Amino acid sequence: MQKRNKPLNLNNPGIKSSMKINIRQATEADFPAILSLIRELAEFEKSPEKVTNSVEQMKREKDLFGCFVAETASKEIIGMALWFFAYYTWVGKSLYLEDLYIKEPYRRNKVGSALLHKIFEVARSEGCQRVRWQVLNWNKSAIEMYRKSGAEIDDEWLNCNFDADGIKIFSI
Repeated sequence: MQKRNKPLNLNNPGIKSSMKINIRQATEADFPAILSLIRELAEFEKSPEKVTNSVEQMKREKDLFGCFVAETASKEIIGMALWFFAYYTWVGKSLYLEDLYIKEPYRRNKVGSALLHKIFEVARSEGCQRVRWQVLNWNKSAIEMYRKSGAEIDDEWLNCNFDADGIKIFSI
């Protein structure tokens, strides 16, 4: 997982929630729970067959991403924000939020807001010029939360993707 020079304040007192949660940096021991959340997210996004990642792969690639987890007082991991640094030619160093996911029973308790605060703490402390992520156009509750936070939601750009097989056979 990516290392930072400055320690992070792991909880934001400005977030008011009806439940006690702890937001902390993920460790390798959390990878099985994180992968479970990734699979749950893929189910939610109607694409479970697209998840090919594994705990072993996450361990091999741990220096390529950072992750915060949200856990209950009983230490159950109920949410995550997985991110990495990117470089955008127009603005420079940026933080890309790959996945923000909260288990369904815990939504609407400000867990997502608390995780977003952690993401923005990293972006500020690392001198990022942009924070970017994607949201599916049918995920109305997420879009509403992001708009409330002040995010610009772009409806102009389209994603271009190649999976591992497509990378192998790419030609023009």
